[in-house]
Amino acid sequence: MEISTLATYHCLAFVWYFFVAYSITHVKTEERPSEVFLYGGQWKYLTVLNLVLQAVFYGVSFLADVLRLIKKLRCAKCIISSRDLLFSVLAFPVSTFVCISFWTLYTYNRELVYPKSLDGVIPLWLNHAMHTAVLPFALLEIFALPHRYPVKKKGLILLGFVAFLYISWVLWIYSVTGEWVYPLFALFSPPGLAAFFAGSIAIIFALYNFGEFLNRMIWGQSKFSS
Repeated sequence: MEISTLATYHCLAFVWYFFVAYSITHVKTEERPSEVFLYGGQWKYLTVLNLVLQAVFYGVSFLADVLRLIKKLRCAKCIISSRDLLFSVLAFPVSTFVCISFWTLYTYNRELVYPKSLDGVIPLWLNHAMHTAVLPFALLEIFALPHRYPVKKKGLILLGFVAFLYISWVLWIYSVTGEWVYPLFALFSPPGLAAFFAGSIAIIFALYNFGEFLNRMIWGQSKFSS
């Protein structure tokens, strides 16, 4: 894909994610179900944090494209490294995990992750923007250009650290409010919840490996952006 085309795509993707993140964080306070938006507000939900992550990623990608267009290659090289690290370690596995886990649990029992009371607050298009469109965007990014993945051990350690931070945030919210971020967690005993978190980390690690596999299958070992 031509650099100018990439720049246009990344700019539009950034604007889209910024708009979606803005929309969900500006739901009118009086319309929010009190049992959903307790301590931590929207910032306790992985879905909302992922929207911010994607906006940052596409903003960095757009900046890298612009620097390449104006021939600032030395600066571009550093930004491209950051872009690839963001995509490989966070943007792809997290967005894929959000889509797959949400719709799997929603199909099983929506009240565990997305109570029916939210239907009157969050429009259908915004629900799909947060939970569905994130996967096609992630896949399109892999097909659009190659990304340099870090050494696998480093990549998994970074991803695991971020997962640990989010789980710690979830547990902290429970310790303060006595309420779980997602009703699903209340169904588990402490050992069961630990097993659930461990299984979720295993899945997101598998998604990291899947992204690396797709990148390698499409672009080969040696063709990387520069």
